[in-house]
Amino acid sequence: MHGNRQKSRGDERQTGPLLAVLDLGTNNCRLLIATPAARGGFRVVDSFSRIVRLGEGVSQSGLLSEAALDRTIAALKICSERIAKHGVARVRAIATQAARLAGNADMLVRRAHDEAGLELTVISAEEEADLAAEGCAPLIGRKYRGALVFDIGGGSTEIIWLQKSPPNSADPAPQKKLVTSLPVGVVSLAENYGAAASSRIGFDRMFADLRAQLTPFAQAMGDGFDSGKYHLLGTSGTVTTLAAIALKLPRYNRTRVDASWHETAHMLKVVDRLVGLDTEALARIGSIGPERADLMLPGCAIFAAICSLWPAPVLRVADRGLREGMLRRLSQSVMNER
Repeated sequence: MHGNRQKSRGDERQTGPLLAVLDLGTNNCRLLIATPAARGGFRVVDSFSRIVRLGEGVSQSGLLSEAALDRTIAALKICSERIAKHGVARVRAIATQAARLAGNADMLVRRAHDEAGLELTVISAEEEADLAAEGCAPLIGRKYRGALVFDIGGGSTEIIWLQKSPPNSADPAPQKKLVTSLPVGVVSLAENYGAAASSRIGFDRMFADLRAQLTPFAQAMGDGFDSGKYHLLGTSGTVTTLAAIALKLPRYNRTRVDASWHETAHMLKVVDRLVGLDTEALARIGSIGPERADLMLPGCAIFAAICSLWPAPVLRVADRGLREGMLRRLSQSVMNER
């Protein structure tokens, strides 16, 4: 969403082969090429991000448009070239909500194979939530029992309640207590609300709509979400952009944003400020820019609805998620093959 944000960190000792993961969402095409490093981390070798708006019009027509397919294939070809240039050992490429919804997703898969040489898999909403949680889990705060992870995508929003495993547990990975995936994201909201999606009245309607859709999930959690024991952990372009603005960054800077802590009330003040601006004014903000300006208020409405149902005082921001979860899985499967 913010271009090529990730830089390699040469001080981490390489311990495995080069891996590539590609996440083709409703709005973005993102590639990450990395190698397993010491202490379970990854050393990023190359990354690529381009807004392709694959899901443009899908919520209305049920089909991927020819223009959207062409934009997406052009980005996939660049990803393929980078993968080849680095001599990557293993590749995993996934597509999410737009492809899940589209009646002609097979055309996308076929063109990705024939024109870009990539084997693209359309994954379920459940697997998408699992991967996002796995990628964000290392950012659960030390003094907390767990976190409510949320990933605001272009076509869907995933919410995962994670709880840390007990000490000395056989599986140290955090456990998923509850998971939900709503087929609502920034692109689908913007399209469904039209011009209203850029107004304060439209924002209020979107907020109320999302709050109503998320309420059954909040009720299913009961009184278990204690904000003294759990914090919010948000990932996605909306959340990272809000963090960049809260941090007063002139332009987006991943190293400042990823893993940053924020007072939820302060982030909601940023939301309130943005809701008062028109699309042109939003586009002039460095970390938003013209490509994201029309999607910012829909994203803010989803964010505000989540914060209202789970009023935790602090929020941690992740500029990581699906791709990092994919890297962990791919690395594990490579290790198991040895």
